[in-house]
Amino acid sequence: MYKNLLSVAGMTLLSRMTGFLRDVVLGAVLGAGALADAFYIAFRLPNHFRAIFAEGAFNAAFVPSYARVLERRGHDDARRFGGQILTLLLASQLVLLAFAWGFTPELVGLLAPGLRDRPGEMSAAVTMTRITFPYLTFVTLVTLLSGVLNAHGKFAAAAFAPVLLNLVMVGFLGIAFLFPDAGIAASFGIACAGVLELGLLILAARKAGVLSRLGKPALSADVKQFFTALVPAVIGSAGVQMALFADTIIGSMLPEGGISSIYYADRIYQLPIGVIGIAAGTVLLPEMSRRLAGGDEAGAFYAQNRTMALTLALSAPFFIAFTLIPDIIMRGVFLRGAFTPEAASASARVLSAYSLGLFAIVLIRSGVASFQSRGDTRTPMLVSLAAVAFNVGLKLVLFTPFGAAGLAAATAAGAWVNFGLLVFLALRAGAMRPDALLGKVALATGLACLALACVAIFGRTPAATLAASFGGLAAMVELALLGLAGALTYGIALIGLLRLLGVRAAKLKPAAKAAAEPPLPI
Repeated sequence: MYKNLLSVAGMTLLSRMTGFLRDVVLGAVLGAGALADAFYIAFRLPNHFRAIFAEGAFNAAFVPSYARVLERRGHDDARRFGGQILTLLLASQLVLLAFAWGFTPELVGLLAPGLRDRPGEMSAAVTMTRITFPYLTFVTLVTLLSGVLNAHGKFAAAAFAPVLLNLVMVGFLGIAFLFPDAGIAASFGIACAGVLELGLLILAARKAGVLSRLGKPALSADVKQFFTALVPAVIGSAGVQMALFADTIIGSMLPEGGISSIYYADRIYQLPIGVIGIAAGTVLLPEMSRRLAGGDEAGAFYAQNRTMALTLALSAPFFIAFTLIPDIIMRGVFLRGAFTPEAASASARVLSAYSLGLFAIVLIRSGVASFQSRGDTRTPMLVSLAAVAFNVGLKLVLFTPFGAAGLAAATAAGAWVNFGLLVFLALRAGAMRPDALLGKVALATGLACLALACVAIFGRTPAATLAASFGGLAAMVELALLGLAGALTYGIALIGLLRLLGVRAAKLKPAAKAAAEPPLPI
């Protein structure tokens, strides 16, 4: 599992790096004005539905179901089951696509009501949404093939697929002069990338000998069990997306550039979430499902604790950076072309507010795995809905006095409610068992963060002074200097503290023999 986690994290890091390139180009070309707001609405809508029907709900129900069939009855039955689900999934997505194309103005008006008073921006958002929405169909099929490959211990192709989206969008922006505007060019890039991602996953599944073919749907016991898990998972995923829909709805009522400031801050924020949190959850769910299906409960706890320990240690530097130097980050990454210092300051305020929920966000997938690996999607659904109700209510309270930053702070608070409830219920049900090593890693991480915070606070002035002579590159150089100094400080401090506490790197690797550490007193 450790090797798979690093593989997924590495590929996801490549995805995020190319995503940075994409967003830097988008920022330079689109800036943070009306055209950018319209494009980001068109970009977010299919991604909201993807998170509901594909990555969130579908993976939660499909991966444990497929792993169970594979473990207990073998490859042929698992491939037959995958084919039945593939047929149903494709049919549902074609219906959804037809609906979205037929009612695009109404859909955009419902989810971005603030654009109704800005006809030009509304028209642009409708046009671009019609172009981007087919991406949902392709990426949903990609999700199924990714789940099949993950259940067979193959993660690289699925983790690499988002790289194609980033590179294709950059390519289309490079030929934007051939289109009416850069937003239309980027929208066609999204649709084209969906085709390429699906092609990549088909080739990977065929090479691995696990490609599921369309099959006649049948309400077998496996399919019924899948839908029993899927329905609450869809509701739970829809609950999470309701909070994001609220960001889009309320954000459309912000002054021009409000949606863009949320988008740019979110792109930075998604780096540790994707590279660490989602990668950890992607590997942990099939690993725990497989171990529990084989009766190895101790091994499942062992894998979960190591994953959570690594997640904490790797995400902590991002928390310090997003909290203490968000302005330096936004200037260093985006300050060029149409992206102004004012846009950087607005996005920095949003990033700082988002940072308050970072630890909860990256650990939620590990907490959800406590239930989903056991076939329980109902409990995470109820937790998600409770957290969303709190989140949306807080957004309405914070929106007026704090604007976009208030929406981000509400998202952070909702994440803590979600994660806290998951942990409480998992501990009470015996579905989570923290051990001593997890506690030691958490302690070492906290102390190492103090050293990193000193670098962020006291290193700002020297870094700015050294970078000033680089002219137009000063913002990038300042960020690079602080990043390098912080990485070295945190790494040395963490390794030294772990050794002082008796933790070696080998102990963070899953081993054949579980229960190497005693349970943590609760």
